[in-house]
Amino acid sequence: MELRPYQWEVIMPALEGKNIIIWLPTGAGKTRAAAYVAKRHLETVDKAKVVVLVNRVHLVTQHCEEFSLMLGGRWAITTLSGDMGPRPGFRHLAQRSDLLICTAELLQMALTSPEEEEHVELNEFSLLVVDECHHTRKDTVYNIILSRYLEHKLQRTRPLPQVLGLTASPGTGGATTLDKAIDHVLQLCASLDTWHIMSPQDYHHPQLQKRGRQPCKQYDLCHRRSQDPFGDMLKKLMDQVHDHLEMPDLSRDFGTQMYEQQVVELSQAAAEAGLQQRRVYALHLRRYNDALLIHDTVRAVDALAALQDFYDRERATKTQVLRAERWLLALFDDHKNELALLATRGPENPKLEMLEQILQKQFGSPGSPRGIVFTRTRQSTHSLLLWLQQQPGLQTLDIRAQLLIGAGNSSQGAHMTQRDQQEVIRKFRDGTLNLLVATSVAEEGMDIPQCNVVVRYGLLTNEISMVQARGRARADQSVYSFVATQGSRELRREQTNEALEALMERAVAAVQEMDKAEYQAKIRDLQQEAVVRRAAQAAQKESRRQQFLAEHVQLLCINCMVAVGHGSDLRKVEGTHHINVNPNFWIYYSVSQNPVVMDRVFKDWSPGGVISCKNCGEATHSVVGKIAV
Repeated sequence: MELRPYQWEVIMPALEGKNIIIWLPTGAGKTRAAAYVAKRHLETVDKAKVVVLVNRVHLVTQHCEEFSLMLGGRWAITTLSGDMGPRPGFRHLAQRSDLLICTAELLQMALTSPEEEEHVELNEFSLLVVDECHHTRKDTVYNIILSRYLEHKLQRTRPLPQVLGLTASPGTGGATTLDKAIDHVLQLCASLDTWHIMSPQDYHHPQLQKRGRQPCKQYDLCHRRSQDPFGDMLKKLMDQVHDHLEMPDLSRDFGTQMYEQQVVELSQAAAEAGLQQRRVYALHLRRYNDALLIHDTVRAVDALAALQDFYDRERATKTQVLRAERWLLALFDDHKNELALLATRGPENPKLEMLEQILQKQFGSPGSPRGIVFTRTRQSTHSLLLWLQQQPGLQTLDIRAQLLIGAGNSSQGAHMTQRDQQEVIRKFRDGTLNLLVATSVAEEGMDIPQCNVVVRYGLLTNEISMVQARGRARADQSVYSFVATQGSRELRREQTNEALEALMERAVAAVQEMDKAEYQAKIRDLQQEAVVRRAAQAAQKESRRQQFLAEHVQLLCINCMVAVGHGSDLRKVEGTHHINVNPNFWIYYSVSQNPVVMDRVFKDWSPGGVISCKNCGEATHSVVGKIAV
């Protein structure tokens, strides 16, 4: 596989063993460039061993294809992700492989595992490739792994692996000024121990422009609903809940993400303080706010269905009903018929009408169009797919759509297993599916050359997300559409993102042009500060942990506050999962009939059903299981 001139240009320092970040546009071949660096590394470095880290499970398979083509079968490649089922230990797999491709979480678990067949040290690898390396910040798993690297470096531990970062979007870290954006880029470089950020000197080279071509961006804006009786009714009910809460300083900016954050924090604070009634009010306000967000994104009937589902589950599971819950259930019951009438008779969502026009234009034209519609939540992906299947104006088009959402459990409800994700992506690649309705899980790294339309549907995100989603449109004459309401927060944020993208480019250029000695001094200072800060955080965490003996810490049901155990009952499994080993714990919970489907297979544990408090019926979202003896 031949590299293009601009790829040769950006990898030259890496071929000399230097740590670099490759900054290239989406679609320009960062993975191929990294695969060539890995190939040369394996050819020239004694006892070389390469690990490639990705942040999405579906990228493990995709990267394996690219690296396999480059390595040509000369070296042993092993892939690892959480859905593999029973497997040999990480250490065993690493020892028998020349190149390992895995999710960062699995490497981190292996680095901290006390088990001999799992544990590895970072310096057992000679090259560390970090895909989508802009995630190396704060408390992400990338940064935790690289913090270990920095500790080794400052302790002068040798050998250390060479580090190769890949990104199309270093970002600004939330900065809005050039100086702060430069600080963010320098911090990224410090975290990855970067000698230089490499990008082609001629960023507008015709060959690079052809490979990293940008889709035609269009703002597809619509007016707000002229009337919104359904939304007004939901807000009226929320006002009544607020009046019962008796917290006049609480914002009533209903139907926004800021309001959602406010009631989530209120619910958590109330739970910690033992204020059961207040926690319940906050929980129900969040459900009403979720319904408003769904109503704004899709249809009123979808919003009402989500709200009805919540209240149905409350009635089915709760065995002990608080006074606040009784009042809230009655409030919904008293108005659900009116809400149902308003949901079916209200005006259409203008954003859906705009989306219908876009899809009719793209899928009604000759050729074999393929597209992705990005939306914020799992709930909205389900609602959009249902709308696609039911909308009369789309039934004559050859649209074969499916969801692509996250694999982890979440408060948003149903998730996909990692195998489901892989299957959907495979079908999208081969053309069996031609439209994905996706959350951010599909934003980064997914390479579908035939994709020619990307729609960001009413999203409020940052500049990195914008750049990554735009990069999924790879085909000639592709379209990137931003659908939003005129004058909305989402529109203002997208316009801000364009300015931040330009700021990011200026910040990267400024770092690239810095005096070498000044740059190295700044990197050294930032690395020392990061190691000291993480050590202080670890000490603080340990100090908090030692404040109370585990046997003196009571575990309470968040709803009825009944004691169900002690801290000494808990054990940590594989570094991340907590289990209760008290054999008498069963007297405090009930178990759902259907077992939970989980991607991972554990050595000593098999999952059962979801448990709920036996006293009040509150679901815990925890899973009961059997431990192998």
